[in-house]
Amino acid sequence: MEVSIHPTWKPHLQAEFEQPYFQELVTFVKQEYGNHTCYPKGRDIFSAFDHCPFQETKVVVIGQDPYHGPNQANGLCFSVKDGIPHPPSLVNIFKEIKVDMGVPYPKSGNLERWADQGVLLLNATLTVRAYQAGSHQNKGWEIFTDAVIRTISNKLDGLVFLLWGGFAKKKASLIDRNKHHILTSGHPSPLSANRGLWFGNQHFSKTNKLLEQMEKEIIIW
Repeated sequence: MEVSIHPTWKPHLQAEFEQPYFQELVTFVKQEYGNHTCYPKGRDIFSAFDHCPFQETKVVVIGQDPYHGPNQANGLCFSVKDGIPHPPSLVNIFKEIKVDMGVPYPKSGNLERWADQGVLLLNATLTVRAYQAGSHQNKGWEIFTDAVIRTISNKLDGLVFLLWGGFAKKKASLIDRNKHHILTSGHPSPLSANRGLWFGNQHFSKTNKLLEQMEKEIIIW
């Protein structure tokens, strides 16, 4: 099956694209996009991969579901398009970066600037029906994105995985801890952050310290 994804990923994921579950997933997604308003736009479904070529991946952030409001989702977890108000979780991410890294709170919530530096912003589910959170869960996307995590864990070295919240932490079982670094904390959502489980995790400075130790370029957050 021909999937429109950055060519550096194709050799590593082509076996998944040929699996029956993925072909069923494609049929489901096409029907959903044909009959309902869904996000992100079709051309942005694999945007996380398109902005972060396989061999350039250094950091992995795992989210759960795309934003389901109008013009929010752009294919990168936690990210919104330019000019869109920042959702609460993204606000808390930027607040932590401001304190941790001493950088100003940004105007744009578009995290393509991170992805272009080697941060894979991977949602477990890559599509969603408008206004219906979780509507495309358990249709096959999680099988695919779990395979992505296993593949980069097996084939790359020295990645920094940022696992925020209970859902993301469960993905740790897919990661080779002997080869990679895993940083965990509460989720940046207000429910978690207001209970003291997010702020102060210093994941952004810690990530850069780990990258420096591995003689990799740091991320300009």
